[in-house]
Amino acid sequence: MASVEVKNLSRSFGNHKALDDVSVRFDDGGFYALLGPSGSGKTTLLRMIAGFEFPNAGRIEMDGESVERVPLEKRQIGMMFQNYALFPNMTVSDNIAFGLEVRRLPKSEIRDKVREALDLVKLGTYGERKPHQLSGGQRQRVALARAFVINPRVLLLDEPLGALDKALRVEMQVELKRIQREIGITTIFVTHDQEEALTMADRVGILREGRLVEEGEPETIYNRPRSLFAATFLGDANILPGTWSGEGLVMADGKVIRVSGSEDRTPGATMQCAVRPERMRLVEGDTASSDNVLTGTVIRRMFSGVSSTLHVETAGGEIRVVVPNAGDSRLRDGAPVTIAWSADSTFPVA
Repeated sequence: MASVEVKNLSRSFGNHKALDDVSVRFDDGGFYALLGPSGSGKTTLLRMIAGFEFPNAGRIEMDGESVERVPLEKRQIGMMFQNYALFPNMTVSDNIAFGLEVRRLPKSEIRDKVREALDLVKLGTYGERKPHQLSGGQRQRVALARAFVINPRVLLLDEPLGALDKALRVEMQVELKRIQREIGITTIFVTHDQEEALTMADRVGILREGRLVEEGEPETIYNRPRSLFAATFLGDANILPGTWSGEGLVMADGKVIRVSGSEDRTPGATMQCAVRPERMRLVEGDTASSDNVLTGTVIRRMFSGVSSTLHVETAGGEIRVVVPNAGDSRLRDGAPVTIAWSADSTFPVA
């Protein structure tokens, strides 16, 4: 296994800068998600770590050794693609054994390694089947087994669950996390699914237009994002613009919002704060114990099963609030509501 570090990495295709001065470290044995919209550079970064692309500038190091000019076949990288790329005419066992045979391992060792890999992905009795005889989730496990059976130093996954339906994707998130923990391999995976990144990764890096805008542990980067893009891309957020008074954010209507972590701001400076919709709540009666309170009118309710998102028109603009579905009559359109939340749930973004 190995740690990977990229330093000031840049890559251009013609006039398009796919990666722009990206630096990030992937710890040995960690599970790291690269998250971002289409065209953000996440797949380009993955391909350069693998050796499919070479940087115009910067370094790629594995355990401190520079590898950016090392051919892909010498990097000891395992890679799994979104479409799995299984050989349709081969059995499951032969697909998994392919990389071992290329490395000319003894047949007995190949047989043992394939059997161990099949057991690890819970396909021990499926070795003689062909890919077309498997479900989507089973094909995904075969592709994963083929990637790690060669004992790579690093495992790269490009949208590994993108081809699965939602129910199977959730199930495979758990399985993929279990397998990664059992083999202890440094794993970097690309996804555009925010929930997938938060569920599976130890650390998350968010890319936008070729730049790494933010990275950190999932809970930290979700609960306390530093950038406006991270706050709105990784989940939903209400953005409250205003002016810092020294004690709070003064909105356009004069309402003062208590904020956490803005003590170093200059009074009079413009700023924006973010609040997650699920951190807000509807209240009735005494609001003296609440740091922040807004009143408004429900203009739209979006039902999503166990919860609903209320769109509430306030004097300072539209606010979204996530509330549990419990037959509450206040959820109807046109109903007046009072929203409250804590200063700790209100964070400045730039």
